[in-house]
Amino acid sequence: MTEEELFVKNLILSTEFDRYILEHPDIAEKVPLNAQIVFLPETDPELSKINIEMAKKQHEKGQKVVYVHIGSIAPQLSRLTKVSLEVATGT
Repeated sequence: MTEEELFVKNLILSTEFDRYILEHPDIAEKVPLNAQIVFLPETDPELSKINIEMAKKQHEKGQKVVYVHIGSIAPQLSRLTKVSLEVATGT
């Protein structure tokens, strides 16, 4: 996996986790301050392994680690409503 692929995959997981936290504030309360968050997607064992390895290298003494086990990611759907298009004709 390239560094760019790793970055993009973790960026998507991070963004989705942020959204999840907004919808489930009780989960946010369980995350200690300054905790290291490690994403472990079940559908991508290679990414999980890399994330664990990176977490071990970056871990600070005394820092709590939160492993976020992710079963799957639903397909991304648009949240737009009442969309209409206007096609202008050239003059």
